[in-house]
Amino acid sequence: MPYARPLRLTSLALALALCSPAWAAEPDPTREPASLAPIPVPPSASNAAPLPLDELRTFAEVMDRIKAAYVEPVDDKTLLENAIKGMLSNLDPHSAYLEPEAFQELQESTSGEFGGLGIEVGMEDGFVKVVAPIDDTPAARAGIEAGDLIIKIDGKPTKGLSMMEAVDMMRGKAGSKIELTLVREGGKPFDVELTRAVIKVRSVRSQLLEPGYGYLRITQFQINTGGEVGKALAGLKKSNDGKPLRGLVLDLRNNPGGVLQAAVEVTDHFLKDGLIVYTKGRIANSELRFSADPGDASEGVPLVVLINAGSASASEIVAGALQDHKRGVVMGTDSFGKGSVQTVLPLNNDRALKLTTALYYTPSGRSIQAQGIEPDIEVARAKLTREQENENLREADLAGHLGNGNGGPDKPSSKSRNAPPRLQDDDYQLGQALNLLKGLSVTRGD
Repeated sequence: MPYARPLRLTSLALALALCSPAWAAEPDPTREPASLAPIPVPPSASNAAPLPLDELRTFAEVMDRIKAAYVEPVDDKTLLENAIKGMLSNLDPHSAYLEPEAFQELQESTSGEFGGLGIEVGMEDGFVKVVAPIDDTPAARAGIEAGDLIIKIDGKPTKGLSMMEAVDMMRGKAGSKIELTLVREGGKPFDVELTRAVIKVRSVRSQLLEPGYGYLRITQFQINTGGEVGKALAGLKKSNDGKPLRGLVLDLRNNPGGVLQAAVEVTDHFLKDGLIVYTKGRIANSELRFSADPGDASEGVPLVVLINAGSASASEIVAGALQDHKRGVVMGTDSFGKGSVQTVLPLNNDRALKLTTALYYTPSGRSIQAQGIEPDIEVARAKLTREQENENLREADLAGHLGNGNGGPDKPSSKSRNAPPRLQDDDYQLGQALNLLKGLSVTRGD
């Protein structure tokens, strides 16, 4: 498999648990994002039309008028930096001008430990929108959900704020409090108070749902996620008394994305060969292809992949590749639909541009930009309410009942009430995924 320098693919958000950086997509066997080499400008961009002199004169005139007539003095540096921010903000929601602090936080966030609230955010109609809360963070514990609109931060409206400004307002020291005003699915606004914390994102979780059936959740694609998934698959087999699994649920819900390399490695654990993803852009360095290596760490286990509207970018790469190869059944609801690649281009004075340079495509050639991955089986989120079990007696409850002639154990009516709670009992989508795997197992005669 060809490897490239780690490339971050997520919705726009900046460090502090609100972000996923994008590294220069320059082919290199190393996996460390140490050097961020600038990508050469294509000849067509430098040798094309002459400078737009009329527009530049207008720009200079506007700048001169602001300096002369604005109510307060404004220095040239502030005006020019604001002009650069405006130039980038009108390209697409994911391109941005990174000042030194934001650039530094962007570089550090691939470690999986950073400060903030634990939400991945984007923009919608001028408001900050939650793409996904990150597991075990203040945002997730407060009940913030994918799709929530943040309309106020500490009482100040977010309408009209840039992404950078909104993120700056949500930054703060661990232990400090912040109040967000949210709107969910067109309902009435409500306030949520959170306490900022140091976010330590645990990328991979796994457990047996039932004997023979595994659960593997990826909360975010970090540099080491591919290796962690390999260990988790081995651990699940060990927990299953060393026997191959009969089914596995790969949970990518509310996973905002992350390092492209990790998404490729995770997908490779489930494929023996074939294309995983490719990218296309205007410059040569943005055109990459990633293919699977021989070998299948998952041992061909029947697979269900769970996605929802909070599954973005790198999550969509994994789901799209497994869907195209018919390696697993994709279940849930439509994913977020971020199919663009951002590249960080370092500038002078510790600043950088985060610029959209390419689109990525699934093995069949699908661009999911602004469309998302459509699940094979749509299962909406639902809250389960269990009926009270009736007090009807069963044969095994009766005194002096006959034993089972086949030697099987008695099953009195009280047995189900004494069963310990299971992860799938309160998660409707997960329960449906497990039921599908059991059905497949029955039809195979396992």
